[in-house]
Parts: sequence; C-alpha cells; structure tokens
Amino acid sequence: MIFNIHQTIQINMIKIESIANSSVFQIGSAGVIKPYSELANTGGYTGAAPQIEAEVVPETTFVPFRPPNS
Repeated sequence: MIFNIHQTIQINMIKIESIANSSVFQIGSAGVIKPYSELANTGGYTGAAPQIEAEVVPETTFVPFRPPNS
C-alpha cells in the first residue's frame, strides 16, 4: 500500500534548548527517518589534546548507606 501525503507546515518560531548525538527532531510526518550526523570543529582545534603531566588519582569518599526507618 502506498500513501502520498502532501502537507504545508508554517513555523513562525521554534526554540531548541539542546541537541545531542542521538536526538531526533521531526516536523510533519515521516515514513523513514534517515540518520544524519555532522561533526563540527567549533573550537578551531588543529591537533590532539596535550597529554597530562602527572598521574591523576581520584579521591574516593564512601558514604555509609542507611535504609530509611532503621
């Protein structure tokens, strides 16, 4: 079965707070959502990040678990 959908959509303003790698933004109907990704170098970096100079050891803090009403 084949459906032909013709529609007109008018958007006066749209605000997107954030978008991530796995986000889907759709306006209207779609039979197939095709994946699309674009990697942008917004910082203008030209090489790899520098190596850290010292070994970093994370500090761990243990908080004892006490169930409610105990």
